Amino acid sequence: MRAEVRTVKKHNWLKRAWRLGTSGVITSALVSATFVFICVPSAKADEREKCQHHIEKAEARLDRAVREHGESSAQARSSRHALNEEREHCWSAYHVWWNGVEHRWHNDRDWDRDDRDHDHDRDDHR
Repeated sequence: MRAEVRTVKKHNWLKRAWRLGTSGVITSALVSATFVFICVPSAKADEREKCQHHIEKAEARLDRAVREHGESSAQARSSRHALNEEREHCWSAYHVWWNGVEHRWHNDRDWDRDDRDHDHDRDDHR
C-alpha cells in the first residue's frame, strides 16, 4: 500500500512540476512577444526620424546654396543631388520620404516633382 501512495505522490509532484514548467514557458513567450511588439515599431519610428532629420538638413543646405550662390550654381546642383540621395535612401528603406516644406511624409516616389528639383535628377530612374 505504501508503494502505491509513494507512486501517486510522485506522479502528483511530476504533474505539478510539468504544469508549472509549461506555464512558465508560456508566460515567458507572452512577455517576449509583448516586448517585440512594443520595441519594433518604436525602433522603426526612430529610424524614420533619422531619415526626416537627414532630409531636413539636406533641404537646409540646398536653401542656403541657392540663397548664397544662385539657383543654377554648382553648389545648388550638388545640394540638390545630395537631397535626392537622402530621399532615395529613405524611400529604399521605408517606402516613404519626408517633405520639409509641407511637413509631411509622402508615400509616392514623386520627389522629382518638388519645385526645388529644377534639374530633375531622378526623372531618368523611374
